[in-house]
This record gives sequence, C-alpha cells and structure tokens, in this order.
Amino acid sequence: MSTTTMTKLCNSYPTTPQIMLECEKELEVLKETFKSGKTKEESWRRSQLKNLLKLLEEKENDIFKALKQDLGKHKVEAYRDEVGTLVKSVHYALDGLKQWMSPKKAKLPIAAFPSSAELLPEPLGLVLIISSWNFPFSLSLEPLIGAIAAGNVVLLKPSDQAPASSSVLAKIIPNYLDNKAIKVIEGDYTVGDKLLQQKWDKIFFTGSPKVAQIVMGAAAKHLTPVTLELGGKCPAIIDSLSSSWDKKIAMKRILSGKFGSCAGQACIGIDYILVDNTFVNELVKLIKLGIPKMLGENPKESHSISRIVNKNQFLRLKNLLDEPMVKKSIIYGGSSDEDNLYIEPTVLLDPPLQSTIMTDEIFGPLLPIITLDKIEDSIEFINARPKPLTIYAFTKNEEFKRKITKGTSSGSLVFNDTIIQYAADTLPFGGVGQSGFGRYHGKFSFDTFSHEKAIARRSFLTDIWFRYPPWSDHTLQLFRSAFIYDYLSVVLITLGLKRA
Repeated sequence: MSTTTMTKLCNSYPTTPQIMLECEKELEVLKETFKSGKTKEESWRRSQLKNLLKLLEEKENDIFKALKQDLGKHKVEAYRDEVGTLVKSVHYALDGLKQWMSPKKAKLPIAAFPSSAELLPEPLGLVLIISSWNFPFSLSLEPLIGAIAAGNVVLLKPSDQAPASSSVLAKIIPNYLDNKAIKVIEGDYTVGDKLLQQKWDKIFFTGSPKVAQIVMGAAAKHLTPVTLELGGKCPAIIDSLSSSWDKKIAMKRILSGKFGSCAGQACIGIDYILVDNTFVNELVKLIKLGIPKMLGENPKESHSISRIVNKNQFLRLKNLLDEPMVKKSIIYGGSSDEDNLYIEPTVLLDPPLQSTIMTDEIFGPLLPIITLDKIEDSIEFINARPKPLTIYAFTKNEEFKRKITKGTSSGSLVFNDTIIQYAADTLPFGGVGQSGFGRYHGKFSFDTFSHEKAIARRSFLTDIWFRYPPWSDHTLQLFRSAFIYDYLSVVLITLGLKRA
C-alpha cells in the first residue's frame, strides 16, 4: 500500500480496526527496512539528508502557501522560522555526520591490560515523531534530521490542527525520501492514540503537557524512551536600562519575542514580563510606541503578524481576556475578529495572579506585565512556579545575571535577546521539569536518536591473577593499589602530565 493510500485510510473518521491493520502492515515495512541494515550506512543517511535539502529548496513555495493557509504566516517569517532554520540544520548535519558516527576511544582500568575500548553510536530503531501545529514544518523535520542522521526508520505524525501543512508533508516526503524507511501518517487524536499503542524504540513528542502525559503513559507500557518538547510560561525579566539605545534595542527584541513568531503561538515566546515599580511606566510607554512601529497602526491589516490557528484556540484566548478582573487590566489592544481568527496584540498590567492568563500557558498575542517591588524578586516569583522552557532577562548588571543563573532553573536562559537559542545548532534545545525533558538540535538531535554502545576488547596474552578467588588480605591490598593507580592515572591525564 502506498503512503498516500495509507494517509487517506488513517485520516478516515472514525478509525476502524481494518485501517489500523493496514497501518500496522506499513510499520512492518519500516521494521524490515531497519532489520536490513541499510539505514546504518553513512551513504544512506547522507543521501536522505541531501534529498531533504532538495525538498526544502524545491518545495519552498508549497511550504509558504501551506503556512499562509494554516497560520497566516508571511513568507519572510515562514522562511526565518521554518525553511531557513531547517536548511541550516541539514547542512550542519551533513558537515558533522562522519564525525558523529565515528566511535570514541575510552579508557579501561589497569586490571584489564592489555585492552581497548570505544563508544559506538548506534540507531535506536523504529522512531515515532509526533509534531505540533504552530511550526508544522520545523517541528516535524528538525527531529527527522536527527533521526535520519542517527540511522533510524521513522514514522511522522503531523498535527491535524495545521491541515494544509500536514497534507503537504504527507504529499512531498514520499517523493524525496526513502518510502520504506520514512513514512507520514495524517489524522486526528484517534490516529495518534492508535499509533501510541504500538511498540516503538523511541517516541519524540512536541505539544502540551496534558497530551504529554498520555504519550508517557503509552510509552511506559513498552518501556519506550521518550523526548518531550513542551512549553510553559516563559518569563522576561526587565531590569532598568539607562541608555536610550539599550532600551530601543531591548524593546524590539521583546516585542519580536512575543508577537513576531506565530503571533505568540510559540513555546519559547515570552509569556509574561516581570518589571519593578520604578521602571514599569516607562516600559509600558515603550511597548505602546513599539507595537505600531513594528506591526503598523492597525495590526489587523498587517501581513507581519500571524493569525490564530483555529476557532477553538481563538475562543480559548478570547475567554482569557473575558475574565472580569483580567479585562480591567487591559492597557493596550484587546479587540478581536473571530471571522478572521485575529486577536489584536494586547498588553495587560497586573492581571490577578490566580487568573487563567497567569496560571496557564497563553500561546497567543496577549502580554501580561507583572510589577514587583524590586527586580530581584523576580527570581522568587519564577521559582514559585513550574520550571519554564526559557527565561529571558534584559539587564546589564553582571551580579544580577549571576543571581539569575544560579538561582533559577529552566530549559535555557537568554540574556538581552529572545528566541536566538532555538536557531543555534551548537546549543541543546529542550526543557526541564514540566517544560519537558530530552534535548535536540545539531549533534544533540543525533544523540537523542542514538544509543552509545560500550565496546571493550581484551587480549588473551596476560591476566591478573588476583582478580579471581580465593580471596586473602594480600589480594585485598593488591586491589586497593590497582584502583589507586587508575585514579592517579586519570588525575595525571587531566593535568596533562600523562598521555591518555
């Protein structure tokens, strides 16, 4: 059965046992492909990555159209946040692939002399990738790059909340990548539930903590390792800035980090701002001036801000603003257009901390500002809540930077900018605690989809007699000496006084 046929079957509602039987047949194809060993070859991995690069180049317009249809993304934003980052990631993987695949030497204790050891990365096997709707191409293909580089076979389940993008992925991937090793299944949550009932060697999920609990529960039945890329309420700490230039640049980065990526529908977007009482009035003034400069006097007419993905998400965000005490805190924006799935960039000052907008992840163009007696209180404020995916801090105070670094826990910490950590192949991307666990991007993606196998080789030429019974005080002393020798050897190597 072709991937197109399987996609149509799996996208039928309701899901029937016959449909899942056909899907299971396709999973058997993936398993047989992995068993053949071809995905372990460097030549296969390299060819698939090159074909993925070709896909991104040749189908760029199709991707732009799908993102415009699903999310109203301008093609510049689509290229910056999705196509461009993926092209960069593929090149990075191609450049590093040979080194990533190579075994690394390891040291064995003196008791094993003569011997050698190495760590050999090997693919995990059958991988399920479940992606999200807000960056439907990036969050589907970024982990796929790592899974391919590591030599796995993959089944990708795009989000049905971005139907045009899901359809494009299902249509173009079989035309560029090995259809016996990489497959796409479309469908709603019922299809996802059925897929989770299968046995996988790795599950990579991007989405909400609520769905992540279901994913983990299903994975636990088969002891399947899971990477969860979730979200959370990412705070921005705004310290008083003295220079007008610093304030201007900071404001551009803050507004871009909130409204400039998928209209705030981003797990790493700023969720709320923390600022002290002495700076809040100036901050509000800068924000009110900055939004029109970035998005125009009427952002609804602007092509530079995305739309809300669907009516359900629109109504969820509308309900956040309609809470009585929250509505009173609106100081900028607040209008909406349900027919066009548009919500105006909205700023709120000190909404109730117990309100839904301050307890749930916002995932939209709503920006609460919370005032503090002093900015150092931001550390305690953040620590009283679940660990965020990212903390953004705008300050030139080096002592305050050290306090934030040591005093908080988050997936990442960025000073004086936003979002840049996502685009860095040299930095791991991932959360901690409720914001997720596991990491990817660059070499970290390769590691996520690999098992580092320890290999030890020993000669028959010599043997140390005291490793075997019978035991005595003499053999105990010999063991003490041997372990101390190994420890001292490591110290000398570390100090550069002895060669490894």
